[in-house]
Amino acid sequence: MLQLNPGVIIWTAITFGLLLVLLRATAWKPILKALDDREGNIRKSIERAEEAKREAERLLEENRKSRNEAEERAQQLIREAKELSEKVRSEAVSKAQVDANRLLDKARSEIERDKQQALEQLHGVVAELAVKAAEKILKESMDNAKQKKLVEGFLSTMEKN
Repeated sequence: MLQLNPGVIIWTAITFGLLLVLLRATAWKPILKALDDREGNIRKSIERAEEAKREAERLLEENRKSRNEAEERAQQLIREAKELSEKVRSEAVSKAQVDANRLLDKARSEIERDKQQALEQLHGVVAELAVKAAEKILKESMDNAKQKKLVEGFLSTMEKN
């Protein structure tokens, strides 16, 4: 087995060469074409993946912008709601103050009217008392002492009423 046989070597080389030519003609080109196609598919897949990555990054950035805009809009709505509530509150306070002032004015006018009625009644009572006092004075003949006593009695009656 360790001997070299030149005939076998030559036939092996010829067979190997023929096999190479045959493989080159029939199998080598399809294998290389399949490898090239595979390489092209891999390259296209990588390009599509990179494009998808760029698209995802763009969408992520748009999402961030949209979220920031939504947050800003929400903050603006909150500010507007606070301003509106403050406005409504101040309007309610103003209206309540106006109503209170109107009621106070009405109460004052009623008090003034009642005061005027009381004064008119008082004038009537005073006039009646004056008439009665004059009547008493005229019925009695009076000297200064009686007159003084009558006036003091009249005044003390006035103080009680």
